[in-house]
Amino acid sequence: MPFQIVNSIISWFLKKRKHQMELFLKYPIDVQHELLFKLLNKAQNTEIGIKYDFSKIDTYKDFTKNVPIQQYESIEPLIDRTRKGEQNIFWPTHIRWFAKSSGTTNAKSKFIPVSDEALENCHFKAGKDMLCLYFNNNEEAQLFTGKGLRLGGSSAVYEDNDTYFGDLSAIIIENMPFWADFRSAPKQETALMEEWETKLNAIVKETINEDITSLVGVPSWMLVLLNRVLEKTGKDNILEVWPNLEVYFHGGVNFNPYREQFKKLIPKKDFKYYETYNASEGFFAIQDVNDSLDMLLMLDYGIFYEFIPMHAFNGEDSEAIPLEQVELNTNYAIVITTNGGLWRYLIGDTVKFTSLNPYRIRITGRTKHFINVFGEELIVENAEEALKQACLKTNAEISEYTAAPVFMDNKKSGRHEWIIEFKKLPEDIDYFTEILDNTIKAINSDYEAKRYHDLTLEMPKVNVAPEGLFYNWLKLKGKLGGQHKIPRLSNSRKHLEELLELELVN
Repeated sequence: MPFQIVNSIISWFLKKRKHQMELFLKYPIDVQHELLFKLLNKAQNTEIGIKYDFSKIDTYKDFTKNVPIQQYESIEPLIDRTRKGEQNIFWPTHIRWFAKSSGTTNAKSKFIPVSDEALENCHFKAGKDMLCLYFNNNEEAQLFTGKGLRLGGSSAVYEDNDTYFGDLSAIIIENMPFWADFRSAPKQETALMEEWETKLNAIVKETINEDITSLVGVPSWMLVLLNRVLEKTGKDNILEVWPNLEVYFHGGVNFNPYREQFKKLIPKKDFKYYETYNASEGFFAIQDVNDSLDMLLMLDYGIFYEFIPMHAFNGEDSEAIPLEQVELNTNYAIVITTNGGLWRYLIGDTVKFTSLNPYRIRITGRTKHFINVFGEELIVENAEEALKQACLKTNAEISEYTAAPVFMDNKKSGRHEWIIEFKKLPEDIDYFTEILDNTIKAINSDYEAKRYHDLTLEMPKVNVAPEGLFYNWLKLKGKLGGQHKIPRLSNSRKHLEELLELELVN
């Protein structure tokens, strides 16, 4: 078959990259430090480079002394100037593309600069590496005998002052090289549709008669698409529509709450799930072993990494450490310096290392997505492990959730309040709540201490959301599709109150 020959040729080409990866696998620290000084040298004559004396930085210590850790708000004025046409501010090559991202459902958007180097040597390179690792681990893979279904953002790319902005996925599709666009679905015109519902229906119509062999996209939105496919076709599972489907490349949110739903939709024992860690700021890590929960930190994408231990986190005033000083199973905030002109930029994600040789990570949450009103330090990783256990023991399935504190006010104790939308309701919601509470106590000693005799925290309250509540909430905010995510945990009750109010209205 012609497509089998094409598959063999492309897979052979992709697998060759594995030998290049051996360099950073064998010499990770050398590769990272060499990269740092290449970035500094390239940008030394930019406005930022002159301000922070890049030309005089000879050591990592000099770098940390000269260049401050910065969040988006600190560099927003520079980005605004670049969006208005000024150049050579934070990166020497022309910046035309900006990835519009809120990270959560906040109204204020961020515009992350995307250089040509970042597109080519980070995002596109990562796409090839994702396939390289998959083909190396699965010699029988036949991805290119069919098509890959990509589900990107719902925004088109907009022009402003001769610069362009939109979802990162839209920017990537707009600039996609021929090798990446080859055997992809839907067509570019459909993938870049702005209105989410119209786009979703168009993708279903366009792909149900194709031979889809792989899926790429955010789990929450991919589930919406797959269920829409089953509604349209009347089939019982996705394999009846696409029998040669073999892998789902996912990222953007924690996959654990969605895993069981995907297994039911795609009932294939040897079906593969590959996790990736990419964001508007860069592509950071890829699962490199079948059936693993860990991702390999990619060290040659033009990104220099630093890490802040979360127990000492203090925003821009934190002290970061380089890769060689990280330890296993410690929660770190990530700081990046990139070939897109971000310098010691705090991206807001937290990770822990599960291996130091090679460097493998798991995402644990966001620096702003936690509850620590009472000293309980509840992070997303804790929450999702507890939800997983509660689902297993009550035969439940979760679609979406969020949680926030109930403040003490005139009471002696506070509590956590959850809104959970179930795909399948638990057999006993009180027992579900009890398991949720006990699991968090078992894995988080701070939470356990605050729950002792209800002195600081009472038993959590779980609200069962009506079907479609989170979807409708995002729709009201104009945040359907793509990279828009539900904020899982918050010290503020803003999101939770909005959802409760919407539930009462409906």
